[in-house]
Amino acid sequence: MSESFKAFVLTKADGKFNAGVQQLTFDDLPAGDVTVRVQYSSINYKDGLACLPESPVVMSYPMVPGIDLAGTVAESNDPRFKVGQEVIAIGRELGIAHYGGYAEYTRLPGAWIEPLPAGLTLKQAMMLGTAGFTAGLSIQRLEENGLKPGDGRVLVTGATGGVGSTAVNMLAGLGYEVSASTGKTSEHDYLRELGATEILDRDEVSAASEAPLEGERWAGAIDPVGGDTLGYLLRTTRYQGSVANCGLTGGPALSTTVLPFILRGVNLLGIDSVQCPEDVRAGVWKRLGTDLKPSGLSDSIANEITLEEIPATAGSILAGAVRGRTLVSL
Repeated sequence: MSESFKAFVLTKADGKFNAGVQQLTFDDLPAGDVTVRVQYSSINYKDGLACLPESPVVMSYPMVPGIDLAGTVAESNDPRFKVGQEVIAIGRELGIAHYGGYAEYTRLPGAWIEPLPAGLTLKQAMMLGTAGFTAGLSIQRLEENGLKPGDGRVLVTGATGGVGSTAVNMLAGLGYEVSASTGKTSEHDYLRELGATEILDRDEVSAASEAPLEGERWAGAIDPVGGDTLGYLLRTTRYQGSVANCGLTGGPALSTTVLPFILRGVNLLGIDSVQCPEDVRAGVWKRLGTDLKPSGLSDSIANEITLEEIPATAGSILAGAVRGRTLVSL
């Protein structure tokens, strides 16, 4: 291994914030059982938040962001992982309290690492990344609560983002009738290519309402938006339908009543990819390499950038200006 390597590092000292590419050494890496040569990471909404000067998610500085990564084992003190083995890691404290994926090497606790799932290359695993895993986990939770193809329309909000775009494509591949909401009229053809057969304007699904219930419309929903959009979904989901909420790009506040829950039996499912139990995590990744693997993964969902391009893309993802998934190539 080389003595130094490239990393995208966040620093804050004496009130001055800096974000840029630096040279690190292996002595700079945090403690861990396994050193990984990172080949790919990705940019998620949380990574965008990490790159803000007053970040609400970064717990200490300096920090290498990147909440997911895929690469090969370079050194290992964990008998489960051998040098040269292809592995992935997402969530836990990556990129917020422990150096993450935006570096050519990182060192991690063995418990945070998983073997590369069958059916995926390292590149494909990070084309999915945290956002794709979250979409897959959302679908699995909806199905565990009774959703199946033929039940009716499933709405995906924030549909051009990382979670939304992969969810649309996954659901369509499973045979669901998929509706998608977006504020970008220019992206309707893109969403249809992914498998959406109905497209709603974002304003329709985010309008505030004093009505505690509205007409029953959705068999289920995947919502990375939150805020008023989540309130709309709870008011309009069918009897015993489920809403999987996995994000807050529309804000953390929620205005609702108990009526969707006690009169319609609606299920509000909280989706957490960070501390997801190991057995559930392994099961979802297995599906991501098989029945949940998006058909448009390489062609239309993902694009690729370098470490030097991270600041611009992090700003764009917070502004809602990024389509699909953005892969960081090391």
